[in-house]
Amino acid sequence: MGIHVIKMPDIGEGIAEVELAAWNVQPGDTVVEDQPLADVMTDKATVEIPSPVAGKVISLGGKAGDVLAVGAELIRLEVAGEGNVCAAAVAAEPKPAPGEKPLASPAVRRYAWDRGIDPQLVFGSGPAGRILREDVDAYVAGRQGVAAPAPQRARLEWEEAIPVIGLRRKIARKIQEAKQHIPHFAYVEEIDMTECEALRQQLNARYAATRGKLTLLPLLMRAIVLAVREFPQVNARYDDAADVVTRYGAVHLGIATQTEGGLMVPVLRHAETLDLWQMASEIARLSEAARNGKATRDELTGSTLTITSLGALGGIVSTPVINTPEVAIVGVNRMVERPVIRSGQIVARQMMNLSSSFDHRVVDGMDAAQFIQCVRGYLEAPATLFVE
Repeated sequence: MGIHVIKMPDIGEGIAEVELAAWNVQPGDTVVEDQPLADVMTDKATVEIPSPVAGKVISLGGKAGDVLAVGAELIRLEVAGEGNVCAAAVAAEPKPAPGEKPLASPAVRRYAWDRGIDPQLVFGSGPAGRILREDVDAYVAGRQGVAAPAPQRARLEWEEAIPVIGLRRKIARKIQEAKQHIPHFAYVEEIDMTECEALRQQLNARYAATRGKLTLLPLLMRAIVLAVREFPQVNARYDDAADVVTRYGAVHLGIATQTEGGLMVPVLRHAETLDLWQMASEIARLSEAARNGKATRDELTGSTLTITSLGALGGIVSTPVINTPEVAIVGVNRMVERPVIRSGQIVARQMMNLSSSFDHRVVDGMDAAQFIQCVRGYLEAPATLFVE
């Protein structure tokens, strides 16, 4: 038997280091060739690192949240044959010190000690081998040969420090960068969506069976596509280091998408070329890919303008953070039916707010307001969405 060390490969795009997002194997596991070993995160996407050989996992090169340079040791396997590390080098390496602190929160360690259990004896089933309370309960049950007792009601005096790693760390840094560097200007406008909602329902009644159902989002996207023709300064990216604003003819719409790991922004490219149903299909595909962690780097980069919506939880007003280096973001609040005065009469209308933010360094307040008013005009007279 031999030792095979797998080093962090060069995954291209000039990336010199990556963050360990998650381990897919643990020491003692047997792996086969091409089996995913770890997920690593770059500034743009999460990438799976497969095993080039079959073997048994001996040790891991870090824990979730660690940053590894390209070429650093990722994982060590015991393999048939000589491996790629000589025996003398293995023997000369320092061995882990006994009594190493187990991976567990202070609350879980105390939970174990209160039950007379050394946390080092407990197998952790959490991410990167983290010991959970249920792992301690399972150890107690196995030692006593009986099922773990049902938890009793008690005062909750525990606390847990949660490392900000992986996607959450990327989100935190990107949001912080945006707020530190971009002077945000917020603009909120009320829109009467009654006619637009009626059109959506009519389109679904006629075409849902053959083309799929439409939400309001494709209609909003169509309005934005038309509005940026008149206000190209909002469909842009600002390189503040070079003091260059690049405007785009193509409309690459970022779609802020909530996932289990946090917020991601897949990109619907060339929205100006798509009809409503093509937009709806692409929105569904990209959102699903993002939530399943399958979105590619190309699908997560290159947006020129972003849309964010919390759907039914969208509230009345929000102040969305610009997706740097873009200069604008359009936020969608929830649509509600409420009384409105029209021609001196109180009538029920479907009303919705757009809460948008702009980079005040390059987008003047008047331009921002006129852009949203233009979007409003298209949505309140939805037949104009189809007039070129």
